[in-house]
Amino acid sequence: MKDDISIIWDDLNEELFAFMFSQLKDEDLTKDLHQEVFLKVQTKIHQLKHTSKLTSWVYQIARNTLIDHFRKSKKSPLSLTNLELPENDVDSFAYSNLSNCINQKIASLSKVHREVILLTAFQDYSQKEVADQLNISYSGTKSRVQKAKQILKKDLLDCPNLETDPKGTLLNFEKNAE
Repeated sequence: MKDDISIIWDDLNEELFAFMFSQLKDEDLTKDLHQEVFLKVQTKIHQLKHTSKLTSWVYQIARNTLIDHFRKSKKSPLSLTNLELPENDVDSFAYSNLSNCINQKIASLSKVHREVILLTAFQDYSQKEVADQLNISYSGTKSRVQKAKQILKKDLLDCPNLETDPKGTLLNFEKNAE
């Protein structure tokens, strides 16, 4: 086993480093992630079914490691304390009132539903990322997001000062309810 890793290292080390460096443009970071890739290779080599696909398997680990790095560096850990709702003070008074109304409806959601809707709709996290961060299943996250959207839609459509078409698309918003 140790000999296998040494052979892989000898064969792919420089070429893999060059590939990763071309993506990262930072030598120190490339060294760190390059080492991480070979640690993953060493710990998961038993999962490789066909040794003829070794090179593509190692490169797939490298690509996934790069993707994970870029995903992590793009977004900080999920936290509701960093979340902001849409701006309330915009030029349009009607829009400002509408966003205040929406913010109130979101605030009235249960913590579970408010959390997933804020993270997915306003912070652009994927449902998969939210599931991973909240330690719940992906299907559970999808259900929560769907339920939160249903609750918000119902609450918003029940507002007397909103005019919608039969599909629920917002057509008009009046400042004062009739």
